[in-house]
Amino acid sequence: MSTSLAPYDAVLLLSFGGPEGPDDVLPFLRNVTAGRGIPDERLVEVGEHYQHFGGRSPINDQNRALLAALRAELAGRGLDVPVAWGNRNWAPYVTDALRELHDAGARRVLTLVTSAFASYSGCRQYREDIAAALIALEAEGRELVVDKVRPYFNEPGFVEANSAALVAAYERLGVAPGPQAPVVFVTHSIPTTMEVASGVRTTASYSGQHLDVAAVVAGAARERLGAPVPWELAYCSRSGSPLTPWTEPDVNRTLRALALDGVEHVVLAPIGFVSDHMEVIYDLDTEARETADELGMRMERAATAGIHPTFVAGLADLLLERAGTERGEAPARPAAGALGSWHDVCPADCCRLRAGVDSGVPAAAQQPTA
Repeated sequence: MSTSLAPYDAVLLLSFGGPEGPDDVLPFLRNVTAGRGIPDERLVEVGEHYQHFGGRSPINDQNRALLAALRAELAGRGLDVPVAWGNRNWAPYVTDALRELHDAGARRVLTLVTSAFASYSGCRQYREDIAAALIALEAEGRELVVDKVRPYFNEPGFVEANSAALVAAYERLGVAPGPQAPVVFVTHSIPTTMEVASGVRTTASYSGQHLDVAAVVAGAARERLGAPVPWELAYCSRSGSPLTPWTEPDVNRTLRALALDGVEHVVLAPIGFVSDHMEVIYDLDTEARETADELGMRMERAATAGIHPTFVAGLADLLLERAGTERGEAPARPAAGALGSWHDVCPADCCRLRAGVDSGVPAAAQQPTA
């Protein structure tokens, strides 16, 4: 693979953001829910998840660690390129990060989001934030071109990191995988309207992407553990009105169903997250563990990809792959599983909030509307 990022002269690591302390929690949640009319009383209730951990989200330190690891990986390949960090919902905001890159001389930026899967919240919403930032910067006389790396849920480095974490979890559990010791892969629940929309212009919807990569991860773990790894997919972090359908089943309901079948050991593998977000340390390490304890079930939680070396190397490969494509080359596009690699440039109607409904909100890094 080439060792040049041309035509890009900077990289942006773009993430969700999170509060750094108790006083940040409510303003942060207002940012997350802007335009939805959710009263502060409800946000204060949600904020208790953060206050449980001192009002500080773990995602910021996770991103700082990933930023440092990615910089080191690129430097180790002889790539001297600025790598900035920006967020959708909290400082450092994406507009500020892109402004700083522009003022440092960058004119074409390649973005890597900390969401591996393709859906509105995992792809298009980030591209909407980039578009809003570019509009604001253009009004200041700053012009940039910003592209985005393809969704990477089946990138081999991400798959390897999750497979290794699953094997390590079984080793800590001290029980071989089997019908009495299955794995439950977990990801963030989304509204079913978003789930349907995620599959309109792709080979698989959000849930289909998870099912495909979970099968690959379980298969790789089987090879290392020497025993079949029974698994199923569950969801966490459902929010919003109880009248709005979201993807199911909830992880706690799944644990209860397994207990009714006599299961006494379980591994939870947060395959839908690249690092230990609040949804991992609260929804799984706190709530799901309480459920498992209540059921008398031994639970072990697998690690997220985090800064696993193969994951970080895979991210660098993705950056180089996209750069090579933009130069008119034909770099390899490795992908595990049956779905193949995702598109580099999103179709205009890809990953909408609702299938067939154009919100009118500009989104960057997509094909022009016909």
